[in-house]
Amino acid sequence: MKTKICLLIGFLLLNYSITSSKEVETGNAQTQQGSINLFTTPDLYNLTLKWVSEYGRFNPKLKINLVKSTDIEIAEKLKSGEGLGFIADESYAALGNQSTWNMVVGRDVIVPVMNAANPFFDDIYQKGITSEKLARIFENPEKQNWGMLLDNTKNSSDIPVHFYMMNNPSIQSGVANFLKTNQSNTSGIKITSEQEMISAIQKDPNAIGFCKLVQIMDLKNQSLAENIKLMPIDKNGNGKIDYMENIYENLQAFSRGVWIGKYPKALSGNIYSVSSQKPKSENDLAFLSWVLTDGQNFLNTNGYSDLASSEIKSQLDKINEPVVYAVAPTNEVNAVLKMILTVLFVFVVIGFIFDMVTRRIRNKEANVKVPNSELIPVFDENSVTIPKGIYFDKTHTWAFMKKDGTVKIGIDDFLLHITGPVTRIEMKNAGEKIKKGDQLFSIIQKGKQLNIYAPISGTIKTQNKILTTNSSLLNSAPYEEGWIYTFEPTNWLLEIQYLTMADKYKSWLTDEFSRLKDFFAAVLKTNNAEYALITMQDGGAFKDNVLADFGPEIWEDFQTKFIDNNQIVNFYKFLT
Repeated sequence: MKTKICLLIGFLLLNYSITSSKEVETGNAQTQQGSINLFTTPDLYNLTLKWVSEYGRFNPKLKINLVKSTDIEIAEKLKSGEGLGFIADESYAALGNQSTWNMVVGRDVIVPVMNAANPFFDDIYQKGITSEKLARIFENPEKQNWGMLLDNTKNSSDIPVHFYMMNNPSIQSGVANFLKTNQSNTSGIKITSEQEMISAIQKDPNAIGFCKLVQIMDLKNQSLAENIKLMPIDKNGNGKIDYMENIYENLQAFSRGVWIGKYPKALSGNIYSVSSQKPKSENDLAFLSWVLTDGQNFLNTNGYSDLASSEIKSQLDKINEPVVYAVAPTNEVNAVLKMILTVLFVFVVIGFIFDMVTRRIRNKEANVKVPNSELIPVFDENSVTIPKGIYFDKTHTWAFMKKDGTVKIGIDDFLLHITGPVTRIEMKNAGEKIKKGDQLFSIIQKGKQLNIYAPISGTIKTQNKILTTNSSLLNSAPYEEGWIYTFEPTNWLLEIQYLTMADKYKSWLTDEFSRLKDFFAAVLKTNNAEYALITMQDGGAFKDNVLADFGPEIWEDFQTKFIDNNQIVNFYKFLT
């Protein structure tokens, strides 16, 4: 009986979908009606006007009112709850503590660029350029050579640096903020057009240019103009481009790096949509959804950068609206079909529920279940396995010296409870020399990755090759079969002074749980509230494998804000 009903429903659904699709094909789909009230700052007026014009072409019955407004006028409109606004970072900052709803819809990015044939290209991409060194040679024209910029790299002292700067006040102001210097000090050859900037950099191997990202892009191919490269910035000033700063390989990686904070904030500004509260009007929500999808195509041509695809998804989730804006009309036939389908659906659901209840009653005695066996496990300090006799490091790794003097190294149970099942591990090769604090291996879960650092210095002697085909051992036996390397240590007696054993490690984990709560509190505050369901159990305890259901952007935040950040603070807590 159930099979016949399901087949009937399937046939009706197919018939209904064909009918609906035919109606859409005939061009009878309704467009939006009513009105939208928009306001924008003068600098974004042309972009917003383009959005309004293009959106209006597909919705001719929709009236869109666009008003150019000052910062003061925008503040008043937000107080009175009047419409949607589009503003840039400076205007957003001018709102101060005024409570507003906001959503990022685009970005304004200034970049330093160079010629791909630069004689020091490899050195620059390994070390990067710091704002301090750039400022130093900007303020001292007589020292504008590659030797000063690269700390006297071989054969660089006598080769001059040629600066090219777009003759644009906003770019000059952004560069001055990045260099922490007066705008008057940002000297260089002033360039008036995008094509002139591209040509100047392409012809001069010793050039550094400052411009907007879109000004040196080949918009047709969504790539950089030929023979031009982004100049990597050593954001943390440690003299090298770390893995977390390595966002310059392509535009996709760069765009994502800007989004998650790996690029200097002084060179990147957001374009926001703002209102007094989260929009509820269907017209407003549909327009915002369009701006985040089709509307992104008009950012580049108006001098701005579009968002990364994962950021677009995140923002669409924020307004929780589908991307489809027009629906097919409902006629009498469709109404009858819907009614029939609804009745049949209710009937089938009741039948399934009855069947499930009957099956459970029949099987209750035959299948005795452990009480609470279906409850999701809780992750707390009692969940973590802490064996005695091994050393732990703040990097959430462990080390144990064997009788032959080699040291086994692995990952601790605390971090594995956070990540959940590891689907793959990337290891370095035997024979590689590693210093304490270097990246040692990466754990991967369905494409999401965390990089883990070395607890000691030494040479890798062997890999645990079993992990390449059975990475689940990391989770099931992290201190036994799930070890990762054996090391020939080079400074064991000194470095174990900075490691700790079971009792102190257990005390330190109390602080780590506090940091973990702070991290996820920030995630829940800045991301979709639905994340709360996959983070906490009832009562506020963490769910086990708490990070597993999050997307790659949260994993990258966890890497930078939990694993990488505050290491100095944790270092001293670890020892006390």
